[in-house]
Amino acid sequence: MSKRLSRRAFLRKGTVAAASSLAFPMVLKAATLARGQPGPNSRINIGLIGNGLIMGGHRAYYRGREHTVVAAVCDVYQNRMESALQECRQENSACDGYLDYEEVLERSDIDAVVIATPDHWHAALAIAAMKAGKDVYVEKPMTLTIEEGKAVVEAQKRYGRILQVGSQQRSESAFRKAAEIVRNGWIGQVREVYCGLGEFPAASVYPEQPIPEGFNYDKWLGPTPWEPYNENRVASDYGGGWRNFWEYGSRKNGDWGAHHYDITQWALDRDDSGPVFFAPKNYDQEYQYYEYDDGIRVIRDWGDRKGHMIRFVGDEGEVLVSRQNRLDTTPVSLAGKPLSPDSIRLYKSTDHRANWIESIYTRKDPICPASVGHRSATICQLAGISERINRPIKWDPIAQQIVDDPKAALWQDRPRRDGYQLPV
Repeated sequence: MSKRLSRRAFLRKGTVAAASSLAFPMVLKAATLARGQPGPNSRINIGLIGNGLIMGGHRAYYRGREHTVVAAVCDVYQNRMESALQECRQENSACDGYLDYEEVLERSDIDAVVIATPDHWHAALAIAAMKAGKDVYVEKPMTLTIEEGKAVVEAQKRYGRILQVGSQQRSESAFRKAAEIVRNGWIGQVREVYCGLGEFPAASVYPEQPIPEGFNYDKWLGPTPWEPYNENRVASDYGGGWRNFWEYGSRKNGDWGAHHYDITQWALDRDDSGPVFFAPKNYDQEYQYYEYDDGIRVIRDWGDRKGHMIRFVGDEGEVLVSRQNRLDTTPVSLAGKPLSPDSIRLYKSTDHRANWIESIYTRKDPICPASVGHRSATICQLAGISERINRPIKWDPIAQQIVDDPKAALWQDRPRRDGYQLPV
């Protein structure tokens, strides 16, 4: 089949054409992407870095689109890399596999990369990829630390690349509608927001095991402290695994919090700001929470969410929202109320990945760029810091600095192992 598609043939594919309210081009010319604005009539060459659980969905997506080619896969597990390579060669026999991400970034024909590693590798990979002229889709949370987030935002500006954070709830219609209801004041002044994150089991001290053949454990650890290998430490498991450990993530704050706190930011019009106070459990109430400067309190795992993920409580009504486009409101009529010509309308995307692809072509920001992903991740990180040190912390969202607590402020960044410094 020819790689060249007529506009009509392309639009019949449907997915990207419906991705957002912006017009989408035909297909993209890989050779011109590194220079900025791409030309028409060629596909994007994509490299997939970190082929664990979440990347399975990305592989299936980008393999199945006429406008993208999976040209490279990479993982520090040789068997995982080889399995992904075999899968991707069904569509592209020229796809190559790599154990080291540096080799992917060295390829001038790779236009963009998807990063789906554990959280502790997100920042370094995103910065290195943008420095190499690649556009980036990075899974949430965008970074592991606050200072990493600042560095990624700066790199995105310096290198002029497109970066989309995988906070895909922004591309689901129910979450957008919920945020528009709140933004337009239909439930009055928001007083509280309840977010359901759940709990991970406590991380354990595991006995040392032999490092499996074909696994570069040192590189998997990357910038984090050396710890003896155990399969439970590195496991890809949505219910725990590496997500249990502070070294590699922010536990549930960085897991579901990266989704629900992101939607809360969006609905409250705080994408360029953030809360001012974070409290651990049992500070002045049983549950962990944070507050904005206008007194809105966001409480984790508390309150009757009536089976939903997020509940916005206003003085004139409520909005409850979950995945699978579940939306309930009080009064009930709000859920179906149309926006008027003068209503606030939020960025519309119905396909998070396609929104990224469109942005690669237009060079316009995607729905969750680095600046937004950083602010949402900062909430996850600050909540995690408060939880770890077991005391409240104050945050200046303008200066982006913990205030009145020099010891807590040290947690805004973490030491990195030699050889794994953050790129610039």
